[in-house]
Amino acid sequence: MSQVFVFLAAQPVLLLFVVIGVGSAVGHIKVRGVGLGAAAVLLLSIGVAAWSASYGTHLEIPEEIGTLGLALFTFCVGLVSGATFFSSLRRSLGPILAVAGVLVASAVLAVGTGSVLHLDKAVVAGSWAGAVTNTPALAAARDAAGDATGPTIGYAVTYLFGVVGMLIAVSVALRHRDKDADAPPTLVSRTVRVEVADRPRIQDLEELHGERIKFSRVRHGETSPIRPADATDLLLLDDLVTVVGPSDEIDAVTRELGHASSHRLEADRMYLDVRRITVSAEHAAGRTVAELDLVGRFGATVSRVRRGDVDMVATDDLQIQLGDRVRVIAPRERMAEVSKWFGDSSRGLSDIMPVVLGLGMTVGILLGAIPFPVAGGEFKIGSAFGTLLVGLVLGRIGRIGPVVTAMPYTAAQAMSELGLLIFLAQAGSRAGAQIGAAFTSGEWLRILVLGVVVTSFVSTGLYVVMRRVFQVGGTRLSGIMGGAQTQPAILAFANGRTQYDARVALGYALVYPAAMITKIVVGRILGGL
Repeated sequence: MSQVFVFLAAQPVLLLFVVIGVGSAVGHIKVRGVGLGAAAVLLLSIGVAAWSASYGTHLEIPEEIGTLGLALFTFCVGLVSGATFFSSLRRSLGPILAVAGVLVASAVLAVGTGSVLHLDKAVVAGSWAGAVTNTPALAAARDAAGDATGPTIGYAVTYLFGVVGMLIAVSVALRHRDKDADAPPTLVSRTVRVEVADRPRIQDLEELHGERIKFSRVRHGETSPIRPADATDLLLLDDLVTVVGPSDEIDAVTRELGHASSHRLEADRMYLDVRRITVSAEHAAGRTVAELDLVGRFGATVSRVRRGDVDMVATDDLQIQLGDRVRVIAPRERMAEVSKWFGDSSRGLSDIMPVVLGLGMTVGILLGAIPFPVAGGEFKIGSAFGTLLVGLVLGRIGRIGPVVTAMPYTAAQAMSELGLLIFLAQAGSRAGAQIGAAFTSGEWLRILVLGVVVTSFVSTGLYVVMRRVFQVGGTRLSGIMGGAQTQPAILAFANGRTQYDARVALGYALVYPAAMITKIVVGRILGGL
């Protein structure tokens, strides 16, 4: 094996893809329906690097490759989450502050436990950084302590359980995800006969229900043609109207207007046609449904938007993205024209938008390199945090003039997964190279106990607070746990278990920035004690 390790040490790119390939294969193995997913790449990389060290060979993938992978991953997560992140931020301030509180409390616990175990303060700071799996916190602790060895040993010993322990907690959180109260509602479509005489306006009804419903078709009178519903339409006695939305909202609007009709307007294709169309034309992306003005252009309307595997009601303020599949209702003779206007090409699913990718990554990496002053020194948010912030902003903006600033959902998911695998392979090789030296330390067992205490406290604290106080569902909680741990391996594991449920990425992006800042500041404080 010594010769194999020497050969791989001279071929870091080959080593990268060997670890990704073999680790991913191991990750696909499931025991009782549970597999490690992409986290297996991290664990395999740690094992291979530690094994090679026992032969006297330093096997490590260059740090620059890992930085590229992590920045690519966080940028694409930001792009995917940006459209919903800022709208969720205000109502999610409580969970964000709770995450910061749990991390601060874990640092206080680490200091007390370290004192009981008679560990040096610098070792405690590094052990805490490893238990919460945050390399920038380790760097801050080393700078503040003026000691590179102690914090690094503590970090290397506690890091592995920091990942594995949180993976166990995520598995517990996802155990009953099918009962999540905050799951996206299933959309239904119903034709309603109007039995009220006060001529309600469609726009007023949609606003009354918080834009959670959409009127898609209307027929005035028995002999009138069916046509797409317009926001300005007034509903008359005996009109038939089709409504799309969550079942409870549809039940409510049915009671308000009249009763569910035995007629189904969507089944009548004499006047209108319906089609799922892929958005691939850039002029249609980055605009809200209202800004598309399909009624004015084609006499058409959009009732639903499918992004990834999730169906959403096409409310007026919903921003359309490249790769979305829109459910269009239009006059039969104009459907081909509507389809051409949207593009309807598979390119809308796979275009990586090189301009957005290149410039967005550039701005994010530069932002991460800016030093910010803190008491007694300075810190940098790092390329991962910088690219995440830029990705969130670009995903929210949607377009700047003629330039679309978001990436198709499918393409962004593929790019983020590739970046994640690259980062995990590099991070594991680095940790594996250090872990051998760490375990030669006579105090490694006490360090490990400290790490288990901290990781267990953080995972348990997050679970209890989020579930009991904020009633967060298990699916979103798994993403929050990954974001609080600032650990892409946790996100990858949760994504694999949930088939990339959008709530996972949203939970991750929601708390990641606050968790990153908290860890850097706390790491510096612990290192300076």
